[in-house]
Amino acid sequence: MTNLTIINLINNFTLPLNHSVHVFAILLAIILFVPIILKRINVPNIIGLIIAGVIIGPYGLNLIDNHHQGVSMFSTIGLLYIMFIVGLELDLNEFLANKNKSIVFGFFTFIIPISIGFPVCYYLLGYDFNASFLTASMFATHTLVTYPIVSRLGVAKNQAVAITVGGTILTDTAVLIILALILSNTDGGINTIFLIKLALSVIVFFAIVFLLIPRIAKWFFQKGGGEKYSHYIFVLFIIFFCGFLAELCGLEAIIGAFTAGLALNRLIPHSSALMNRIDFFGNSLFIPIFLISVGMLVNISVVFNGMTTIIIAGILTITALLGKWFAAFFTQIIFKYSTIQRNIIFGLSSSRAAATIVIIIVGYNAGIVDEYILNGTIVLILLTCIVASFVTQASAKKLAVIQENAPLTASELGAFGQEKILVPIANPSNIGHHVELALLIKDKSSVNSISLLGVVPNNEAAEKNIISFKKQLQDFIDNATAAEIDVDTITTIDHNAANGIVRTARELMTDIIILGWPGKTGVLEKLLGDKVDLIIKNVDRNLFICHIEQDFINHKRIVVISPPLVEKETGFNLWLAKIVRLSQELSIPILHLGDPKTQEIIANTKNLSAPFTFQPLVEWQNPVLYGDIIKDNDMIIMVSAHQGYISYMPVLDHLPTRLEERYPHHSRIVVYPKQRTIEGLLESDDSIFVPSNF
Repeated sequence: MTNLTIINLINNFTLPLNHSVHVFAILLAIILFVPIILKRINVPNIIGLIIAGVIIGPYGLNLIDNHHQGVSMFSTIGLLYIMFIVGLELDLNEFLANKNKSIVFGFFTFIIPISIGFPVCYYLLGYDFNASFLTASMFATHTLVTYPIVSRLGVAKNQAVAITVGGTILTDTAVLIILALILSNTDGGINTIFLIKLALSVIVFFAIVFLLIPRIAKWFFQKGGGEKYSHYIFVLFIIFFCGFLAELCGLEAIIGAFTAGLALNRLIPHSSALMNRIDFFGNSLFIPIFLISVGMLVNISVVFNGMTTIIIAGILTITALLGKWFAAFFTQIIFKYSTIQRNIIFGLSSSRAAATIVIIIVGYNAGIVDEYILNGTIVLILLTCIVASFVTQASAKKLAVIQENAPLTASELGAFGQEKILVPIANPSNIGHHVELALLIKDKSSVNSISLLGVVPNNEAAEKNIISFKKQLQDFIDNATAAEIDVDTITTIDHNAANGIVRTARELMTDIIILGWPGKTGVLEKLLGDKVDLIIKNVDRNLFICHIEQDFINHKRIVVISPPLVEKETGFNLWLAKIVRLSQELSIPILHLGDPKTQEIIANTKNLSAPFTFQPLVEWQNPVLYGDIIKDNDMIIMVSAHQGYISYMPVLDHLPTRLEERYPHHSRIVVYPKQRTIEGLLESDDSIFVPSNF
């Protein structure tokens, strides 16, 4: 018995390890401790994970075989996950607005590396046409290994990132098609029937992904999946279904994962609980294991196999980096990007992994390239990932600092990242979309939680009502906590709900109050003033009065209506910034109806990364009659003002009620910005003319 136990122990610890428990214990230890160690010496986590893979891999200590079933599966998941997140986080508005730039960069990052690489391989290294062209096409590929860096630092929506992502898909798709053509040519000539089948299958693939899947996903998110995590499981299913579908059509699974991200882009807001879960599982497990597996492919010993391997590896690496640098440089020159943006483009597009491995291994197995190219490519992968990680991290940090200091933020907020949002809750069992709206417009750098406020009557049952309010909200708080959404509850006692809201907003120094749409007003309230009017008159904060008719993902456009001189109000920058953020989160355009002077100021505001269109509005007798402009799935946002403020007009009185009557089935928000009085404005700016009908 003792001998058998010893034998079993020896078998369990025979290298490479095969027991799944041992393998994943090592992988998790690397994922846990490597970032902690590297943080002290300011080395990007990506490099540490790749180097850790080199050390534990079959060409290092041989602790784990890169063909281990578990490692291989999680590595595949990680690769597809990266491509999916790239598509999901892509700012579609920015991407579509700059699609021509993506095409230009895609052309440069494809043709320049091939133009440099083919002569090097054909004339300098002496390989034949097929081998030279295949290797040169490998130079054109890149894997967005360093994308998690720009995502983590909050610069993923920058235009330089958007065009790099677009160029990645274009060039990798083109290279994979070239691979198929070279293989066909090697087998005896390009087959016309093969090309026709490939074209038809690609058309069918895109039709399914972009026409069918979004409809199924929208239905599932609205009707199906009552369990907390069913939406996440559905997303995983879509990723791998699209990857499987892409392979059936003769494409790579990474193309399928990216298109899955694009298909679900508008359906998963970037600040939603679902997006939080997607990021969490990807960045904590799947993507790190993929990066480790990349390192496990690297065979450092090939460097010591003779000068030929060293020379070829050096030439391949230098050629690959030069090709991508020149592509980034010419893109910078044409579109007048900054040096930081050029380095971002170079850093994102210079690392190799997935498509590079596919091309070279397929070429090696087909006898097109030899072992020197294969070994040199393995070294190239390690070196380009290291260079790309350092360049991307350094540039992304600088870009993050520039964006943090952008002039879009409202000066009256001081530290914009410290904004506070208050959401009064009248009925805890029906929170509705108010908290979701708060989450969508909340600045991500804010350390303050979203506060849910309950005002209970000041009577003998006050304490009992407070306990009841908190208990009813507990399920929502638990779900928010699980999704790492910062939400807290506040209860206060007051004779009047409106007074309680106003007083609490002042005590908390709240920046934004999100209030539910007013109900029907009774006779007594009409005489004394309804609750909403009391809040509007007394609150000196930015007030959003909301009725969200349908899920946010169903909206196709935001229609903003603002009165003349609204740009003179104190809260102008804030509501503009929040509408831009809402547009970014939902990936929908904005139509502004208002005074041409206001529209000129908005159009000239820097760093507004949202697609604005403008239509002048000069007739203000009845601002809610726009039946020929407002469509079924529009979200209407009316910027209003209370009496005594510079942008006030009598027609704005009782606007929520008039909007409800005119557009009962539309989502509508009335914004009362933080404002200053006409007298105060005139004291500070004598040049402002106030029309007499105001």
